[in-house]
Amino acid sequence: MNPNMTRLAVAECGIRQLHARYTDAVWRQDLDAFADCFTPEGEWRISGRVFRGRAEIRESIRQILGNFKRVLISFGTPIIEVAETTATGRTYVNERCAWKNGNTNISIGRYYERFVLDEDRWRFAWRLFQLHYRGPADLTGPFFDNPDYGAPPGMPGLDALTEDHASARWQLPSGISHREPGAG
Repeated sequence: MNPNMTRLAVAECGIRQLHARYTDAVWRQDLDAFADCFTPEGEWRISGRVFRGRAEIRESIRQILGNFKRVLISFGTPIIEVAETTATGRTYVNERCAWKNGNTNISIGRYYERFVLDEDRWRFAWRLFQLHYRGPADLTGPFFDNPDYGAPPGMPGLDALTEDHASARWQLPSGISHREPGAG
């Protein structure tokens, strides 16, 4: 068997398990399990914000999920490029959201991801979320433009940010890690 195909299959299986653990943690609102999906120094870039390290990622998801009854995330098949203990990829994601205030919506987006094999488990080292749609399930809501980094394996730079489509909806205070790249 081709060793490159074996490595790809094993990595894809591990990355799908990572996505499944992430989905489960969000559904159950398990903050520790969510943070454990990231490396200790992991970085999560979402809605114009940068969250660094497990503690900050845990605090941010605590504040975000505090607005929801439930969020169900469905990941598509990740498109990945694999090295020995690292991988890069992009994954399309759908979310079905039930807010505590009674509102509902779906979101469609794409994650650009950098993965690390850490203690025999894949974890996120870096993630950037692009929101492409948010609104009713019939897709009559707004679509959002985002930079296109080309066909895989095209990736944004590590300092890339996205538009802030959610901080106000999530009721995040301005002090919770809206840091520019390279800031402390």
